[in-house]
Amino acid sequence: MLPIARPTEARVLEIVFPDHTNHLGTLFGGQALAWMDKAAFLAASRYSRKVVVTARSEQVDFHVPVRKGQMVELIATVVSVGRTSMNVDVAMFTEDLITGERELCTRGTFVMIALDENHKPTAVESLPVG
Repeated sequence: MLPIARPTEARVLEIVFPDHTNHLGTLFGGQALAWMDKAAFLAASRYSRKVVVTARSEQVDFHVPVRKGQMVELIATVVSVGRTSMNVDVAMFTEDLITGERELCTRGTFVMIALDENHKPTAVESLPVG
């Protein structure tokens, strides 16, 4: 049996449909945050191998609008670990499916907390050194 993998990264692909957009035809900010939170959840869950919840989102910056029909790729990376918490950086890139052109559109940090079977904060293994 292989050792338990503890990847520090998760990637999520989404397509922007009309129901994801605002009155300007661009991705609604709340939808972007939901996708980013999902990616952070996946990265923290895969790394800790525990139940995790979102404690907070920090410094989310929207750089360029995302238009209906574009694909987005979210790359979530566990960048630091506290006793029970994990800081997860999430970068969201827009990609034109025809030209392949990519651009960073949104970036933010999410703090995720690991929980035990009683839904209380529980320890997380430190990130490997090196």
